Amino acid sequence: MSEGGRVSFMNNPKQQKPTLTGQRFKTRKRDEKEKFEPTQFQDSIIQGLNENGSDLEAVAKFLDASGAKLDYRRYAETLFDILVAGGMLAPGGTLADNVIRTDVCVFAAQENLETIRAYAQVFNKLIRRYKYLERGFEDEIKKLLLFLKGFSESERTKLAMLTGILLGNGTLSSTILSSLFNENLVKEGVSAAFAVKLFKSWITEKDINAVAGGLRKVNMDNRLLELFPANKQSYDHFVKYFTEAGLKELADFVRNQQSLGARKELQKELQDQMARGDPLKEIITYAKEEMKKNSISEQTMITIVWNCIMGAVEWNKKEELLTEQAIKHLKQYSPLLAAFTTQGQSELTLLLKLQEYCYDNIQFMKTFQKIVVLFYKVDVLSEEAILKWYREPNMAKGRSIFLEQMKKFVEWLKNAEEESESESEED
Repeated sequence: MSEGGRVSFMNNPKQQKPTLTGQRFKTRKRDEKEKFEPTQFQDSIIQGLNENGSDLEAVAKFLDASGAKLDYRRYAETLFDILVAGGMLAPGGTLADNVIRTDVCVFAAQENLETIRAYAQVFNKLIRRYKYLERGFEDEIKKLLLFLKGFSESERTKLAMLTGILLGNGTLSSTILSSLFNENLVKEGVSAAFAVKLFKSWITEKDINAVAGGLRKVNMDNRLLELFPANKQSYDHFVKYFTEAGLKELADFVRNQQSLGARKELQKELQDQMARGDPLKEIITYAKEEMKKNSISEQTMITIVWNCIMGAVEWNKKEELLTEQAIKHLKQYSPLLAAFTTQGQSELTLLLKLQEYCYDNIQFMKTFQKIVVLFYKVDVLSEEAILKWYREPNMAKGRSIFLEQMKKFVEWLKNAEEESESESEED
C-alpha cells in the first residue's frame, strides 16, 4: 500500500495490462445467427428454394426472410453459387462432389430474356435488402466468368444474359469485364463469344449510350480489344467481328473511341512540335500522314490545327496590342491552316471556329474581321466561303456583331466578283 492507502499499480509486479483476449460479450437474441458449415448452409438454402419452386416472387421472399437467421455475410459465395448454378461450385466451375442441387437456379432456367430478367429481379431484391452483399456478388460474377470453360454453351448464354441485364440496371459495375481478359479464355475465343451475348443483352436493356457510359465510367472503353489474342488486337478485327455478330452499334462506338484517342494524341504531338519550333513543312507532313492513317476528315483536322495554333501563345491582355499580336501569330501559321482548307466545307468550319473563339474570348471580339481579311489575303479562305458564311446563318454566337463588322468587306468582295464576271463576259 502507498500513502493514503492507495494501491500503487506501478510497483505491483503482478499487475497485468488490460486485454480483450477471451472476453465474452453478451449478444442480443435478435442479432444471433444460426451457426452453419457451408454444407449445412447450402442444405438450408436449397431446401427453401425447392419448397418455393418456380414461383420466383416466393423465392425472393424466402431469401429476404432467411437473411435474418442465416449468415449471408460469411457464406455469400455459397449463396450465389446456388442461385446461379444450383449448388456449390468446385474450382473450374463444376458442381462440387456429393452435394445436393436445386433446379431453382439460373443455369436450369429457360433460355430466354423474360425468364432471366425474372431471376435478375431476385438478385436485385436480395442485394437491395442486404447491401453488404454487393461486393460479394461482383466477386462471384468475376469468378463465374473465369469458370466459363467449365460451363455448357447454354449455361454461358444464360450467364451472359443475366450479366448484361444486371449491368443495364446498375446492379453490377463494368469492372467485372476484366475477368474476360483472362489469357486462356481469350486464346480459345471464349471471351469474345461470351461478350457478344452479354452486350446484346445489355443494349437490349438500355441502349448503346448507356453501355458507352458504363464502360467509360471505369475506363473499360479502351480495353475491349483485349477480348482478342495479341495478334488480333486491331480495331479493324474488332469492328468486323462484332458487326458480323449483329453489334454494329458497339463496333461503331469502339471505332469512334479509336478516332477520339488518335485525335487527342495528334493534337498533343502538334502542340509539342509548335512549342519546339519545328519547321511548318515537317508539321504539315506529319499531320497529313496521321490524317490518312486514322481516317480523319479535313474538317476535323482544321479544328485540331486551329485549337493548337490558338493555344500556342500567351495572349496580350491589352486589346490594342492583341490585334497586332494575333495577326502576326496567325500569319506565321497561315501555311499550316492553308494545308487543311482545300475544301469549301473545311473553310466554313474554320470560319465558324474563328467566330466561336472571338465570341468566347471577349478581347477578340473586335479582331474577327481583321483575321478574316488576313485569311483571305494569304489564301486560307476563299471569297466563296466568306460569302457563304455571310449569307447562311450557321451559328448564333455573336453573329449580328460579326455581320456588322464584315459588311464593308463583303460588299467589296461582291463588287470585285461582279467586276470579274463583267471582264470575263467582255473577253
